[in-house]
Amino acid sequence: MADVKTQRGWAWLIVTGAGVYFVVPLIATFVFSLQELRGDPGFTAYRTILTDPSFWSSLKFSVVMALFAALVTIGVAVPAVFWAHVRYPRIRPWLEFVSLLPFVVPAIVLILGIVRLYGQAGGLLSFRVVMLVAAYGVVALPYVFRAVDNGLRAIDARVLAEAALNLGASWFTVLIRIVIPNLRGAVLAAAFLVFALSVGDLAVSSMLGFNSFGVYMELIGQQQAYPAAALAIIGFIIVWFLIGLMKALGGKDLSLGNGPR
Repeated sequence: MADVKTQRGWAWLIVTGAGVYFVVPLIATFVFSLQELRGDPGFTAYRTILTDPSFWSSLKFSVVMALFAALVTIGVAVPAVFWAHVRYPRIRPWLEFVSLLPFVVPAIVLILGIVRLYGQAGGLLSFRVVMLVAAYGVVALPYVFRAVDNGLRAIDARVLAEAALNLGASWFTVLIRIVIPNLRGAVLAAAFLVFALSVGDLAVSSMLGFNSFGVYMELIGQQQAYPAAALAIIGFIIVWFLIGLMKALGGKDLSLGNGPR
């Protein structure tokens, strides 16, 4: 009993320490953001940001691009990883290896490679918007692969697919009506990761010449201290709103590896 109480005490101590570590800087940033008018704390910095047309245009652009990136990445990753699990297990290690490359190769090198390869190729892939979405998907690939892979392992996708095929279902039906509903939590988690990485991106969008939310944050941070602090708090609120939305959509079992419903 004493050991259990000791473990609980250490657990609470660690949680409290972690909470203080993350909360205190946020409080300090919030207090700093209120000090633009010396001696008269107020929300002047927040009004500066929220009334700036560049804030809304950059945020709108980044949100739209992030949504497209999440849809495209999930649409490509889920069938590919499912196929590797069910039909060709031997290629799964190769997929995992490829998914790790964005960790090894710097983002700037990946973007230069994409621009070099597709920029002069002509056709749809030569459009900068398409390259931007593709680059977001490549950067988020390690997280998406692991989210989907863990979800497929948790539900034992191979057994489910074999059972459905024996009952006369097609491969398309297996994927759409059996696998994806059981992967709802993992898919939403993966989509959120792509979305979060894309909304806050600076390197990719700046190299491709877009005025994204990340570029806007960088410019404000270089020019205005108090609005930059306010913008950091606003960005934090947006992220937590998205986390809450993801939790609401995913239900109680939302995780990177949820079991079958």
